[in-house]
Amino acid sequence: MSSYQLISFYAKRLIRSEGIQSATTKPVIRIAVIGIILGIVAMLISVMVVTGFRNEITRKVTGFVADFRISAFNNNDSFEEAPVKLDEQSLQEIKSIPDIRHIQPFILKAGLLKTKEEIQGVVLKGIDEQFDRTFFKEKLVDGSIPKLDDSTSNTAVLLSQNLANKLKLKTGDSFLVFFIQEDRKVRKLKVEGIYNTGLSEEFDNLYLLCDIRLLQQVNNWKNNEVGGYEVFAKEGYDEASTYDALYQKAGYKLNTKSTKELYPQLFNWLELQNLNVIVIIGLICLVAGITMISTLLVLIMENTKEIGILKSIGANDKFIGRVFGSVAFYILLKGLFIGNIIACSLAVLQMKTGIVTLPEADYYLSQVPINFTISGIFLINGVVLLTGVLVMIIPAKIISGIHPIKVLRFD
Repeated sequence: MSSYQLISFYAKRLIRSEGIQSATTKPVIRIAVIGIILGIVAMLISVMVVTGFRNEITRKVTGFVADFRISAFNNNDSFEEAPVKLDEQSLQEIKSIPDIRHIQPFILKAGLLKTKEEIQGVVLKGIDEQFDRTFFKEKLVDGSIPKLDDSTSNTAVLLSQNLANKLKLKTGDSFLVFFIQEDRKVRKLKVEGIYNTGLSEEFDNLYLLCDIRLLQQVNNWKNNEVGGYEVFAKEGYDEASTYDALYQKAGYKLNTKSTKELYPQLFNWLELQNLNVIVIIGLICLVAGITMISTLLVLIMENTKEIGILKSIGANDKFIGRVFGSVAFYILLKGLFIGNIIACSLAVLQMKTGIVTLPEADYYLSQVPINFTISGIFLINGVVLLTGVLVMIIPAKIISGIHPIKVLRFD
């Protein structure tokens, strides 16, 4: 019988609790397996949920304001902008950057929205026919996105559901917007559609979309003058290299910023969630490691006599360590297998049904998001396996300290 077969034989005896004096081995192994199952489920679900939060909220923010913004330098934080103008050659050079997907002009203008009963401060975002409608089509609640392909200025606007509810407006209603500037101006606008992104504090409570030509007229700007350009990157782009390339193409006279620089408080919050996951994974790995050590120590104590007998007939510490290591791997692999099935099943159930909901006003999402990636699952399983291998060093040291003469003498 080969060494591998002998190790497998003794490991199976320990697992099945055959030929040992105490009846506590099986319950100890079961408890250890359950502990590994709960740990891996907690880790996988935590990572899937937090990375899902990060991806979904980032997608919402970049869908609304793009990945990068090019504008004039401004010494204050107001929404009043200086006009900028990029020539066709500069625009084509920006579009030629490998990771750039789309670029579109915009204008931001603060105003007072007034209905018969309410008044509300808002920011009008001017867009033109180049506007990427993909994101807002997904978030459209009622009506449609204003069409901007005709030659005349359009008074139709896209309003958020929050503002519509607060001001008691619906699709087809009209209202006045007052622009506070040297030559005070007022425009009568009409609700063409209503959207809801769930980003109430940062966007939905503030912005409405309108024709860029309307704001050019209000600002007394030329047709080719805009407030800035929103630049969308391709999925999986490298932020640092893309930013550098974009900065070079736009020039030092213009202010190029990433979305993370524009909304640092939101992305800092997301980074804090990532830190929480790291802490959770670390604590669960620590608990799993202690569970494995405790389980192996119990097994060693329950089988001290057999260890002494094996040593007396020539078995070395390495052989016995492999026996108990095989038991540990059995516990780990069984716990990981069942835990992965449970975690993945729960994740798929949430992705398909959205059964676990959230208050969107507080979490920016209406249901718990799941980011299901095979690479992430393998990474977490690898961390748990590595932890299991490392903790086996302690029981191996204890086994090497067992002297067969002393053990057999006391028994």
